[in-house]
Amino acid sequence: MFVSASEGNEEAGRPVPTDPVSAPDASLMPFAQPWGRRGMGTAVKVALTILALLVLTAIFAPVLTSVTGSPAPGASDTSSLSRSFGTPAGPSAAHWFGVDGLGRDVFSRTLYGARVSLLVAFCAAALSLLVGVTLGMIAGFRRGLTDSLISRLIETFLVIPYLLLAIGITASCSTGGGCLNGTLTPGIPLVILVIAMTSWPVVARIVRNQTLAIRESDYVTAARLAGLSPARILATEVLPNLASSIFVFAIVLLPQAILAEAALTFLGVGVPASTPSWGGMIARDATLFPDTWWIMVFPGAALLITVFACTVVADYVRDLTFGGRVAT
Repeated sequence: MFVSASEGNEEAGRPVPTDPVSAPDASLMPFAQPWGRRGMGTAVKVALTILALLVLTAIFAPVLTSVTGSPAPGASDTSSLSRSFGTPAGPSAAHWFGVDGLGRDVFSRTLYGARVSLLVAFCAAALSLLVGVTLGMIAGFRRGLTDSLISRLIETFLVIPYLLLAIGITASCSTGGGCLNGTLTPGIPLVILVIAMTSWPVVARIVRNQTLAIRESDYVTAARLAGLSPARILATEVLPNLASSIFVFAIVLLPQAILAEAALTFLGVGVPASTPSWGGMIARDATLFPDTWWIMVFPGAALLITVFACTVVADYVRDLTFGGRVAT
């Protein structure tokens, strides 16, 4: 069989993988494409700037509080309360965002509330990804009985309302010294656990479906023929091809975790009252609204802006990763 010169040149111009066993298809790894070829709109740049400022605010909250001369988030200034009715004072030179019903500075509590929101969001997203990706890969790769058991477990968690689950777990852990011999008590760790328990099934389900497609690819078959163990195939062949999807999951889970923490705290089953939290600030003084609007407006605006910025970035990364059209 003869090969023409043009066909020979085309064959010579194609890149040859150095390792045929671990050479995934580029179509399965969209992040291999240079990001510079995709347009980043103004909205995405603004959202990234907001998130960067939020992270810096959470890290340097004590410094910002000290530089601005604001009191500590737990300090109570009774002189800012009305002597007649004890109503809190609004924004002023001494208290930029006013004070709450206990005379605590809303500005400093809003700054420290960013710490709680980001801590819960990052930890809950990381725990959800750890459990969801692990079980999803095992179910999709092993198939058979293992797949059936994990799939039934996923479906069981998916049908449980997370608010009902959170209230039940918090109520159980609030009495008798907590759960698991006092390991779990009402607080930030319990909030993180509850959010992760309701988030990992979605991740596991999608990862399982993608793993089912990846396990039939040529390079996974070559890895099996080369004698690689299932654990090594998952680590070196399957997981790298899921990297882009995992990154998208992480971005998408952040705003969901922030909203979940605020909702749980608003219902009284989240972060303790002694810890500054956006959801807690909105919940504790909701009865004073709209007379003392600043107590809810400032933490509510911080929550809204943060979730909006995370959502914009998540949409951009999802479209970028899976080849969708990026709006500018």
